[in-house]
Amino acid sequence: MEIPKRYDPKISEAKWQKFWSDNKTYQFDADNKDNKKIYSIDTPPPTVSGKMHMGHAFGNSQQDFIARYKRMKGFNVLQPFGTDDNGLPTQMLVQKLKKVRAKDMPRKDFVKLCLDTLKNELRPKYVQDWKNLGISCDFNVNYTTINKHCTKLSQQSFIELYEMGRAHRKEAPAIWCPKCQTAIAQVELEDKDIPSKFNDITFKIKDETSNTEKDLIIATTRPELLPACVAIFFHPDDKRYQKLEGKMAKVPLFNFEVPILPDPKADPEKGTGIVMCCTFGDKADMEWQKEHQLPIKSAIGRDGKITSLAGEKYQGLKIKEAREKIIEDLKEANLLTNQKEITHAVNVHERCGTEIEFVHSKQWFIRYLDLKEDMLKWGNELDWHPHHMKNRFDNWVKGLSWDWCISRQIYFGIPFPVWYCKDCDEVIMEKIENLPVDPLSDKAPVDNCPNCKSKNLVGESDIINTWATSSLTPTIVKELFKGKPVYDYLIKNPMDLRPQGHDIISFWLFNTVVKSNLHFQMKPWNVCFINGWMLDPKGKKMSKSKGNIIEPQGMIQKYSSDALRYMASGCKLGEDLSFPEKDLLTGQKFINKIWNASKFSFMHLEDFKPNRTKSEESNFACNCDFKQLEMFDQWLLTKLNDVIKLATENFDEFEYSKSKFVAENFFWQTFCDQYLEIVKDRLYNPDKRGENKRASAQKALYKTVLTVNKLMAPFTPHITEEIYQLFFKSNEKNESIHLTKWPEYSPKLVNEKAELIGDIGVDIINAVRKFKSEQNLSLKSEIEEIIFIKDESDGRLVNFKEKINHISEDLKAVLNAEKISFEGNTTLETEIFKVKIGIKLKEQENN
Repeated sequence: MEIPKRYDPKISEAKWQKFWSDNKTYQFDADNKDNKKIYSIDTPPPTVSGKMHMGHAFGNSQQDFIARYKRMKGFNVLQPFGTDDNGLPTQMLVQKLKKVRAKDMPRKDFVKLCLDTLKNELRPKYVQDWKNLGISCDFNVNYTTINKHCTKLSQQSFIELYEMGRAHRKEAPAIWCPKCQTAIAQVELEDKDIPSKFNDITFKIKDETSNTEKDLIIATTRPELLPACVAIFFHPDDKRYQKLEGKMAKVPLFNFEVPILPDPKADPEKGTGIVMCCTFGDKADMEWQKEHQLPIKSAIGRDGKITSLAGEKYQGLKIKEAREKIIEDLKEANLLTNQKEITHAVNVHERCGTEIEFVHSKQWFIRYLDLKEDMLKWGNELDWHPHHMKNRFDNWVKGLSWDWCISRQIYFGIPFPVWYCKDCDEVIMEKIENLPVDPLSDKAPVDNCPNCKSKNLVGESDIINTWATSSLTPTIVKELFKGKPVYDYLIKNPMDLRPQGHDIISFWLFNTVVKSNLHFQMKPWNVCFINGWMLDPKGKKMSKSKGNIIEPQGMIQKYSSDALRYMASGCKLGEDLSFPEKDLLTGQKFINKIWNASKFSFMHLEDFKPNRTKSEESNFACNCDFKQLEMFDQWLLTKLNDVIKLATENFDEFEYSKSKFVAENFFWQTFCDQYLEIVKDRLYNPDKRGENKRASAQKALYKTVLTVNKLMAPFTPHITEEIYQLFFKSNEKNESIHLTKWPEYSPKLVNEKAELIGDIGVDIINAVRKFKSEQNLSLKSEIEEIIFIKDESDGRLVNFKEKINHISEDLKAVLNAEKISFEGNTTLETEIFKVKIGIKLKEQENN
């Protein structure tokens, strides 16, 4: 057998990715011909943003560890691949790539441009990025959140929620992004600290007795909202302002009057303790407007510019321009008494970082604030890993203060299946059997308005928020199998696993839980598997705008896919990790080491043929009497059996990093550093040591190399496949190492005596090596005699001589010693021993 001298990941990784694709290695069996238990994963559909980022590589590698483990455990694994490519992110990307503006094109043409760009340019390369990472999805089970399948299900979900009374359209204040020019939901907000100024502005109050005006100083950061001022509030207990209750104040520059009213939400400690209410400056303004039935005035339009309400002087200015101009005019009129520099937290749109506004408009909402107690209960039904991530879900639910706004005023996405009567505003909903539809191009389901009989019907131009579609991913996947044998099982049961990042618990996870319970009255999955973030080397979140992005494809080219996955496997689930390039170097070292150790083993296994057995001992991949193996071979396999137990237990608890650690630690320390050195003499010199002793080593060697590769296969799938195909496939018969059986722990394959004797032997080897090193001697230096001497200060030995005799030949070989002898009592029965070692070198003696 010709074994390549070096392993080249640049050649091999592409080779095995093609092999897996051609052989459908990861295909989900929709017919379930082998009647395997199904393990279904609600795979995150990544946003098609042009390139895979390091967060994708980090989180989805961790997800893939579980998928590969479950497949080797005998499950029929459903790990689909979807892409989230509808809505604002795609619209923004296509506009940037094609240097167009959606609003300057006929909508039909822009939608076609988006779909063509996705199909021909973005999606193919993006999918290939995932394959390059070695993700074991069944890429034939796929969807895109803009295709007909997903459009139909999203529209159907909306209609069902409408029929439940949950989806409703209302004219109300909505959170608005002036840059994206669309309504957004509470979940799409981020807090951002920005510098600003408290402006002390002079309002005027008329003194009826003296017929003069008195000054009332109000501090605000938003003077541009003065034209939308509808009231002034003070705290009822604030004695400074109690006498002003019921009076009218004149708004500076705009010279109209508003009432001064008490309200407990006014903060006496903030600013001057009295606050102006403008519709709509913030959430408090909206609450005041509704509670006190105040007028509605809109100073800011949907385009983020000042409206005609402010008069010709300010109309059409951008918000910051208007703020500066009004401050200048206030100063000139001696109505600005003071300015104070501050930094305060404002809400921004997480997509673009723009400060949000509130506008009065008609939007579609999902009513769910009445379900908070149910939501908390639904969260408790899930098995969270790590468990503390559930706190984020609970805190989000408790902090909800808005119904979910799902309408977006953009051009690309899934349309609402709705028409309106232009004469009476009656809502006309499409029938589910006619979905999917586009109301801007398709005919309404009725000719006349059901309410007023008008023929003047118009289609909805808004589109459904992308998260309202992504929150249906379990249903999207299950419905792909309608008519297949597995469909009934899938539709009646929650999926097994939801892997995702902690940053979208309030987006994707929360909304999926809500929709699953509203539509199907069941949890969407059993387990939430929450990964952390990949940060930049300084511990900061990676961002294109910051220029601190590290692209995974570049790291794959520099090192390898397996090295990148190795790095991801070293981080505990849920923990953020500052990008450690040194861990990729460590990964490469591991890959080289497992290649060299396997290659060395194969040199000594060319004439070895494992015999099959159906007994439990088949876990050793050979038909042998375990107790007849040499003691160091039993020691190795007992240690290996313990590793199998620990690795399996950790994987079952989603502690993949611990599984990897115990397997790798065994490989480096027990197998490579100790066993391979111990066993070399038996492998190289069967004429001197005996063929049976070489055969014993071969059995242990075969089992250990195969098992270590299996244990590491979920983490480093390419190198382990290469090793399996190179040697083991001819004996193991499975087409891929990833279709072999996960190693099983067996109590029958444990020998505590062998483990103790082997541990004693390793301690002796380490002690002698240390001695040689301290004496500046080569580890190959010959030793005439090793003498084990009873330690008088302890005096306790454990049948020590008998134990050493089991391994004396291996000890002499690895330590290059001619003789082993004993002095003192060697028969005391205790589990603790202390012994001195005398070492006689050639021509000198040292103790």
